[in-house]
Amino acid sequence: MKTIINTPNAPAPIGPYNQAVLTGNMLYTSGQIAIDVKTNALVMDSIEAETEQVMQNLKAVLEAASMDFNNVIKTSIFISDMNNFSEINAVYSEYFDPETAPARETVEVANLPKFVNVEISMIAVK
Repeated sequence: MKTIINTPNAPAPIGPYNQAVLTGNMLYTSGQIAIDVKTNALVMDSIEAETEQVMQNLKAVLEAASMDFNNVIKTSIFISDMNNFSEINAVYSEYFDPETAPARETVEVANLPKFVNVEISMIAVK
């Protein structure tokens, strides 16, 4: 059995997917990019601002499933330029305690949706 998680506090899906799927006690989020739900515009002022918006979108999805970043057990970070890694990591690290941070992979890719610089997805458990 799966429960679809969607919230108006994060960008609406633009294809045949949902913001997250809850099955049992496991939550699988779709990748989030830096769309500001209030303006429907991309936040591309800086890589830090872009990453912050991504994390805020993920926070909204987690909250819609009655979870928070403490529930996250795995993240996948896709970036268009590995030279941005340290700036992305600095913002990302503000959301996790280093002692209990989730497992993670970071992968450089050729392109991302809307040609953004960063996309992050998560797996969380209640």
